[in-house]
Amino acid sequence: MEQQLVDLLQHYGYIGIFLFLVLGIVGLPLPDEIMMTFLGYLTTTGKLNLYLTFFSALAGSASGITISYILGSRFGYPFLKKYGPRIFITRRRLIFAQLMFRKYGNWLLFVGYFIPGVRHVTAYLAGISGMRFTRFALFAYSGAVVWCATFIGMGHILGKNWEIAFNYLHKYSQEALFIVVPIAIIWLIWYLYRVNQRKSIHTK
Repeated sequence: MEQQLVDLLQHYGYIGIFLFLVLGIVGLPLPDEIMMTFLGYLTTTGKLNLYLTFFSALAGSASGITISYILGSRFGYPFLKKYGPRIFITRRRLIFAQLMFRKYGNWLLFVGYFIPGVRHVTAYLAGISGMRFTRFALFAYSGAVVWCATFIGMGHILGKNWEIAFNYLHKYSQEALFIVVPIAIIWLIWYLYRVNQRKSIHTK
């Protein structure tokens, strides 16, 4: 897996990261979290730039979920029923996501990134339900920021141990969700604070 990802990056670079996340969010069964965690590790080796990696992944995630929202708002349920199975959105996934969406509403757009099988459907449902784009963007894009920061940040912090940590997180995904998400938010705030501090020092 590692060598395949390295080969992909050598051929397509940051554009490859962007396209990978777009396709993964739209619905193709791609290992999004593994990819981002490994990318975070590569930023510690000098093969990738942390900023460009994060923004490439964020742009891909935001673009993918926006495409899903637009398709849902314009074509509705008939589109999902007809083409959903072709992009691995099964009837079972759709029913489960509908139940989750009714229970958690807008917040599912934020948290849904961390739930395999749900993040591929939430934006379609938001579009179908007629949710305003501004409300959709608020929850979906902020969720994308935290999701990308979580896995890229984890890979960056843990370095060579990224795979062990990812396997543990994947095994206890539901329990770890309530631990990892707050940590990711704190890490992102701390990291942005450090960047601003460095800029202020250089401008003095």
